[in-house]
Amino acid sequence: MPGHLPLNAFRVFEAAARHLSFTRAARELNVTQAAVSHQIKALEAYLKVQLFQRFNRSLGLTEDGRKLVIPVRDSLERLERAVEHIHSRGTQRLTVSILPSFATKWLVPRLGRFRQAHPEIDILISPSIHTVDFSREPVDVALRYGLGRYAGLRTTFLFSEDVFPVCSPKLLDGTPPLRHPDDLRLHTLLHDDGPDEWRMWLKAVKVHGIEPDRGPMFTDSAMLIQAALDGQGVALGRSVLVAHDLAAGRLVRPFAISSLSRPFAYYAVAPEATADRPKVVAFREWLLSEARLTPTTTEPPFSSRWPVMARSGKAIPHLGMPESIREKKRTRTSS
Repeated sequence: MPGHLPLNAFRVFEAAARHLSFTRAARELNVTQAAVSHQIKALEAYLKVQLFQRFNRSLGLTEDGRKLVIPVRDSLERLERAVEHIHSRGTQRLTVSILPSFATKWLVPRLGRFRQAHPEIDILISPSIHTVDFSREPVDVALRYGLGRYAGLRTTFLFSEDVFPVCSPKLLDGTPPLRHPDDLRLHTLLHDDGPDEWRMWLKAVKVHGIEPDRGPMFTDSAMLIQAALDGQGVALGRSVLVAHDLAAGRLVRPFAISSLSRPFAYYAVAPEATADRPKVVAFREWLLSEARLTPTTTEPPFSSRWPVMARSGKAIPHLGMPESIREKKRTRTSS
């Protein structure tokens, strides 16, 4: 056996063994399927053993392939960690894919603290709502809003959230005033993606006679919040995204009514193959520390001049949310 190990062929073998597909391995490595097949045949010739069982529509590892894949994967990971350690003495780049509204209202205001803790890591923010294909895109971590079912990815739960009406303080005593949910019929409803959330919230608090479909619609929650800040109407605010504006008094909760719970939550996801890289670990641990400091539910300002509804102090149960709301647009990463 020649003395020089075919390192590139081992790298190709690890990818093909992980995917059990030459096509997906080629996509990850940005080469052709024929190139992957050539590397595997060369490695099998070098080792004088067969590594894969080739079926009509599938691929499997032979016993020799199963014995080889673990030490090869461990060796490649150790090599990557060693390179990362050497690079860590200089500046590293970490690319984060994130929903635009979550970036604007939550991540960006906190990035200064990450920079102070890790000056050796430069963050590249890539705002996006499309499905992230980690094998094709140079993304290290994706922050997503969904059900947390991301097969093949390391998934880290950050926090969940509630939704509730929010508005500019100037609407409370304006003309017409906003003191009771029934007053919403005289105000503009602001929508995030569709009217279904307003429909569910009005049903949950037993308010009738208000058309939930009326009012402008925004495909980005940050724009929705800005419209509420400007006094253009009343929005159903997502607790994580409106927390700072509520704390600063720029937004208020006009009704002493509990929130509508959501089935979705925020998650950090990364490919298993790269999830333990030092820069990814550092970012994930920082995210978790920030998540612990994030108020995911903000209590309404109970006051004698705002009637307390029957459900006050109790969470309004999730009434079921159509899959069309955000789940299709915002939750699916490469999985």
